[in-house]
Amino acid sequence: MARQVITVLTDDLDGGSADRTVEFGIDGVTYTIDLSETNAGVLRTALRPFLSAATPVGPGGRTGRAARRPPARPRSSGREHNQLIRDWAHQHGYAISGRGRMPLSVVEAFHRAHQPGEPLRPRQPRLWW
Repeated sequence: MARQVITVLTDDLDGGSADRTVEFGIDGVTYTIDLSETNAGVLRTALRPFLSAATPVGPGGRTGRAARRPPARPRSSGREHNQLIRDWAHQHGYAISGRGRMPLSVVEAFHRAHQPGEPLRPRQPRLWW
């Protein structure tokens, strides 16, 4: 069975026939509006002073400044931190493997046991006589 779907655009301002859907954004919100050629021109004319002073972003645009990211943590510090958690877990009776993902309960217990500001370094093994 053949089916033909026809989409008819209606100008959202005056209810007449629309030629296109225009997308624009302001204050972090993106809007779409169906407009005739004439009303799309009116919108573009009204926005022209603002567009000429603005910096385009997103597809086809540029931000004008480098993306801000937190500085990358050296890879070794993540491994060292994980090893500290593993050492702590073994010293406190948790049975975890030497490799792979650690159970979240063990990681949370480690962080609960170490107060903010306390240096994270391996503890000396306890000697039990």
